[in-house]
Amino acid sequence: MSLADPKSLVEYTATLDCIHCGLCLRTCPTFQLTGNEASSPRGRVYLMRGVAEGHIAGDDPSYRDELDFCLGCRHCESVCPAGVRYGEMLEFARDRAERATHRPWPEALGRFVGFQVVLPNRAFLRWSMNALGFAQRSGFLKRVAALAGARKQALLSLPLVPPKAEREPLPLVTPARGELRGEVTVLEGCVMPELFGRVNRATVDVLAAIGFATRTCGGHACCGALHAHNGELGRAKELAKDTIVAFDGVIGSDGEPLAVIVNSAGCGAHMKAYGHLLADDAAWRERAEAFSRRVFDFAEFVAQRAPPDWRPRVDPSTFGRITYDDPCHLCHGQQIRKEPRALLDRVAGLERVELPHSEQCCGSAGIYSMLRPEDSRAVFEPKLAALDEVRADTLVTANPGCHMQWDSGLDRAGRDVRVVHLAEVLAEASRSS
Repeated sequence: MSLADPKSLVEYTATLDCIHCGLCLRTCPTFQLTGNEASSPRGRVYLMRGVAEGHIAGDDPSYRDELDFCLGCRHCESVCPAGVRYGEMLEFARDRAERATHRPWPEALGRFVGFQVVLPNRAFLRWSMNALGFAQRSGFLKRVAALAGARKQALLSLPLVPPKAEREPLPLVTPARGELRGEVTVLEGCVMPELFGRVNRATVDVLAAIGFATRTCGGHACCGALHAHNGELGRAKELAKDTIVAFDGVIGSDGEPLAVIVNSAGCGAHMKAYGHLLADDAAWRERAEAFSRRVFDFAEFVAQRAPPDWRPRVDPSTFGRITYDDPCHLCHGQQIRKEPRALLDRVAGLERVELPHSEQCCGSAGIYSMLRPEDSRAVFEPKLAALDEVRADTLVTANPGCHMQWDSGLDRAGRDVRVVHLAEVLAEASRSS
């Protein structure tokens, strides 16, 4: 790729879809922070068009910074009357900007190790989490954080790595409880088994409770979502193919590949878009589209397939007053809003209150909170104010990044509010029934 061919740096035709109406301005977290037109979705689209037309250099630092400043929350897509697919444009532009940019060697090395070595490999993930856990317990992380400047708080707010006993992979097969109503596969994910193994276990517990046996893919690690969101589209495509092969190899009793249940909103939104990601690959396009049709978010699947008489219950004191916060890649990326709330409302003993502005981004955005901690915290502040307004005892989410952002933000603010995944609530209610 050459900078002499600027249209190769952005999806130029897609930029022409934007009618610059401005409806996205009131939903964009970075525009709300700065009031700067360039920090809005339509402003960034205009910058992309400027690059394509040769008015702005593809390696211009201010252009790259605006791409990095965006959280990729896709709230703008939900309100756009022209149907602009901003998330796809952002991923493409970030990928091309990454190719055109020469990062300082420490940053380049960090990206290589994280994206190319650790995330795609289950063994390296386990080793990295063992090392992080040791650093946390020994106090070494605090000493390192003292040298990390602006990222000190982000390092210190990393979730505590659970003991090894809590980080065991899911069984290859988990039987249904009671009458067998079907079989599914479950994405264990990259970060989930290491930091939120309890959520994965809760996921298969709920599926078992509604009559579904679950299977896993063993050593499969990463779907490529973080790569696609951070300018590594080439590696994202490789991991998409690996994921399709892994899950296509898990066959049900009827001889057909199984539905894939995903409890991480960011991963689910990405996997449902494999058809677009591999659209230019004739050998994979149809297979990717067929795979994406088998991908279901956890809430989406349970809301559709749970028996009508499934009415789990909890003691009212278990979770207290609860509220649900929409992960961006669930409500904006997958247009799933009603299902999580409907499932919570099926649980007898829960008191649910609606969180104001729940579709606004919490500031997690994958690794954004690590790369831009001050911006991330600024985006989070209105979310904390909304939670204070409803005085909830438990915050329910459906994405690991959001989970970590809420945990760290509540801890920083000194709020005694519990954060749980939707699957954990339903699993507890199923066991108590």
